[in-house]
Amino acid sequence: MDKAQLEVLLLELKSDYVRIQGDMDKLEAVDGRVSSAEEQLIRLEMEIADVRKQLEEAK
Repeated sequence: MDKAQLEVLLLELKSDYVRIQGDMDKLEAVDGRVSSAEEQLIRLEMEIADVRKQLEEAK
């Protein structure tokens, strides 16, 4: 992937992270199960870190 594609991917991942975090907050408010959302956030954090590393290497 080139730098522009990585930047777009990073924005998409960040958007997904914020959306899932909001969903998790709603679930917590109604005592819902949040373990799935937590797992998704952890996965996204790792993907974001990986894309940032790739962007750094592309410079």
